Amino acid sequence: MAFPFAVLFDFGGTLDADGVAWKERFFRLWCEEAGVIAPARFAPVFYAADNAVVGAVSPTLTLRETVDRIAQGVARGMGVSDPALAERIAKRFLEEALDRLRASALLLSQLSRRYRLGVVSNFYGNLSAVCAETGLSPFLTVMVDSACVGCVKPDPRIFQAALAGLNAKPEQAVFVGDSLPRDMAGAKGIGMPHIWLTPKTSGGEGPCCPGDRVIHALEELRQLL
Repeated sequence: MAFPFAVLFDFGGTLDADGVAWKERFFRLWCEEAGVIAPARFAPVFYAADNAVVGAVSPTLTLRETVDRIAQGVARGMGVSDPALAERIAKRFLEEALDRLRASALLLSQLSRRYRLGVVSNFYGNLSAVCAETGLSPFLTVMVDSACVGCVKPDPRIFQAALAGLNAKPEQAVFVGDSLPRDMAGAKGIGMPHIWLTPKTSGGEGPCCPGDRVIHALEELRQLL
């Protein structure tokens, strides 16, 4: 990989977890708190709850409030009237995410001494507030929220918006993310090098491009850059 000028990150599943998306984490917590169900039953309920938050929140909404809304939406979609269940799931989700975000803030603080950094996320309209709340903002030059720019990954326009903010060309940056269809395919589509963050137990699925770099923990990025 050529020496990059800038590094762009996904948020959910990348900066707040080592390659595990929000849906998968909510599913695990639901099964642990409410009982095991089929993933196929959970997925449409989660997506409906998630989509209901997109673009429908204040730009100052906190991460805690965002997670609460999704957990409550999932509970309603599953026909559960016990508010304590949603509260427990949201609390555990948030604790896990904040633990990883503290580590990510330290990593970004170190990387920011050598690179210009940014976040590109399919988010809800409050990405900037969440990055400020979790201590990431001081190290970021750009924060591009899909709900604010009107396009979602893998649309090339969302990546181009971030590159414009960094004053960088695609070949001068590298994108780090956990999603093959959104992060990796989107970066590939504009000619940006990309690094796939995925758990070791990812089911044997390979990277989108031959020779792509793959990491299993965000901390491994230090050795690649």
